[in-house]
Amino acid sequence: MDKAEIISIREGVGYHDIAEDLRQDIESGKYQVGQTLPKQRELAQRYRVNLGTVRRAIGLLTRQGLVEPIRRRGTVIRERPRASTMTRLASDRYAKDRWKDKGGLGFAADREASGRGWEDSDQIQHVAKVEPDAEVAEAFGLKPGDEVYMRARLITDKDVPTHTLISYYLPEHVEGTSLIDTTPGPAKGGGGFAVLRDQNHEPDRIRETVYARMPTSEERKTLKMPEGEPVMVLERRTYTDDHDIVEFARGVHRASMFAWSYEFKIPEKSEGTG
Repeated sequence: MDKAEIISIREGVGYHDIAEDLRQDIESGKYQVGQTLPKQRELAQRYRVNLGTVRRAIGLLTRQGLVEPIRRRGTVIRERPRASTMTRLASDRYAKDRWKDKGGLGFAADREASGRGWEDSDQIQHVAKVEPDAEVAEAFGLKPGDEVYMRARLITDKDVPTHTLISYYLPEHVEGTSLIDTTPGPAKGGGGFAVLRDQNHEPDRIRETVYARMPTSEERKTLKMPEGEPVMVLERRTYTDDHDIVEFARGVHRASMFAWSYEFKIPEKSEGTG
């Protein structure tokens, strides 16, 4: 008796049971990337359920990012997320020698750590003076009607979008600098942090928050994402040693394209203790 027969004789077999069984088959390699699952009618017969239950099971696998229904082909097994696709460094990507001595920062550090090359054309940007959303306004302590510079970037790897990153700055910090230049690639003069340093607003401390969610329809379109794949959202606040905020950034990353790597010295005391 195979797994499908065992599942089918249970009382109250549901689409979750079927989806989990198919998931195990996909992850074990029974169904390879690019192959199709059996037709829905065949699955209904195998599990002794109606077509509606099978469709709900396929829908769940789709939302989990394991399969993709393709017209005239059927339900195709998607390439599974690979943790080795791209390493997204933690504090090391912000090391001061990167932008003080080497003239680079950010996605370039991640590419180098992943053994991948990069070109200026891998990052394009749009810059505008805008009224900030509530979160950005709160971070900078702004009043209604105040404006900030928005520097929105789209980053690609071999023409495949990997993530977006939008940074916000106070106008008095960046006016007249390369941070508001739309030329592709990192900001000229050593990257954004080096530009802030040259403006006497040297970055000294960073707080990052990372969480997962499903993408908006606009994000799916921009990042050319298949249905069912989540995004990892990173919010970054950058401060000077005087605790003044000089950047608020929000990045949206394709979850299947990044592994987040963190290494740090364990502190003797927690922050804020005496």
